[in-house]
Amino acid sequence: MRIISGKYKSRRIQVPTNLKARPTTDFAKEGLFNVLNNYIDWDDTSALDLFSGTGSIALELVSRGCSRVVSVESEQLHWRFITIAKEKLEASELYPLKADVFKFLISCREQFDLIFADPPYDLKEVDTIPDLILDKNLLKPDGLLILEHSKSHDFTMHPRFNRELKYGSVHFSFFI
Repeated sequence: MRIISGKYKSRRIQVPTNLKARPTTDFAKEGLFNVLNNYIDWDDTSALDLFSGTGSIALELVSRGCSRVVSVESEQLHWRFITIAKEKLEASELYPLKADVFKFLISCREQFDLIFADPPYDLKEVDTIPDLILDKNLLKPDGLLILEHSKSHDFTMHPRFNRELKYGSVHFSFFI
């Protein structure tokens, strides 16, 4: 796993083979962050990374200057990997939480500038995620929700859908 830009630019973190996560590809991640650079002032951004997996997105957000990044992951091995990566990088802005994302969303009282969700592509509840987040008012005014998903999901009719980016088989739907 490679961090693309920022203070940890070009740092590689070896992902153990026993992790079951499907990290966002470097190609898709680089394309996404090139677009986000036009939307976001990183230094003033608090972010939430849901279904964090390897922590690739959370670490990229910290590297680019986000002041606070909450990373939510339910799998013990994945959460531990993110925690170790945080310690190695001395990334004090990163807050890894071992929690079920859906239970976290129910109890969360914090608002974020940016929320990124990368659920397993075969998760039955994928279509419910935007409304769970948006109805709970977890985005700050002018905040942005990004949902990574496969081509089998189409969010273009959602009332808060903004745009979709496609990088190979990876799709990012933006909600405002």
